[in-house]
Amino acid sequence: MTNTNSGEQGNSMDQGRLISGAAGGALLLMGLRRRGILGLGMAAVGGYLAYRAATGNDPVMAAAGLSGNTAAAKPIFVEHSVVIDRPAQQVYDYWRKLDNLPSIMSHLETVTVLDERRSRWVAKAPLGTHVEWEAEIVNDKPGERIGWHSLPGATVDNAGSVQFENLPNGGTRVHVALSYRPPAGALGAAVAKLFGEEPSQQIAEDLQKFKQTFEGSNPAN
Repeated sequence: MTNTNSGEQGNSMDQGRLISGAAGGALLLMGLRRRGILGLGMAAVGGYLAYRAATGNDPVMAAAGLSGNTAAAKPIFVEHSVVIDRPAQQVYDYWRKLDNLPSIMSHLETVTVLDERRSRWVAKAPLGTHVEWEAEIVNDKPGERIGWHSLPGATVDNAGSVQFENLPNGGTRVHVALSYRPPAGALGAAVAKLFGEEPSQQIAEDLQKFKQTFEGSNPAN
C-alpha cells in the first residue's frame, strides 16, 4: 500500500528546499555585490541557505544538537483588521466563495474549491516560487466567522479565522488571525520578509486592497 502522507511530506520538503535555495542564491549574490558588514552578513546567510537546500543538511541546527524540524515547530502568529463600509453578511458571502479571493489578494495565485469544506490554495513565495496546500473549513458561521486549518502535506502549515463584525453604522470589521510555520523555520520567515513575501505584510496589504475593491464596487456573491 502506498504511503500517501510520506509522499506529501516529501513534496513539501522539496518545495521548502527549492524556496530556501532560490532565496539563498539571491542573497549570496546580493551580499557579494555589497561592501561592509551588511554585505558579508547577506552573503553568509545566502551561502547557508544554499548549502542547506543543496545537501538537505543543517549545520547550524546540528551544531546546536537540534533537528531541522525543531526550528519550524514554533508557529508565527499574525492578525490584522480592516473596516469595510458594507454589511457583514455581504462581506462574508463574498469571502466564503473562496475562488473570489485571488482577484483581490495579490499573494494568491489560485484557490480551487474541492467541496463544501476543502479547497486547494496556491500562493506566491519569494523569487518567483510558490507554495501550495489544501485547507479544510472547520468553523463556518454565516455572516460571522470562517475558521480553517491546512491539511497534512502543506508546504506551509497554517490555521486561522476570519471574523465579520457588524458595526452600528452598517459597516463590517473584518479581523484575520493566522498562525503559520514557514518552510525553512524562523530563518525562512526572515528571508521571506526581506523579499516582501511575508504573510504579515501580505495580509495587511491585501486587506487594504480588499477594502478598496469591495467599497468601490458592488461584488456579486
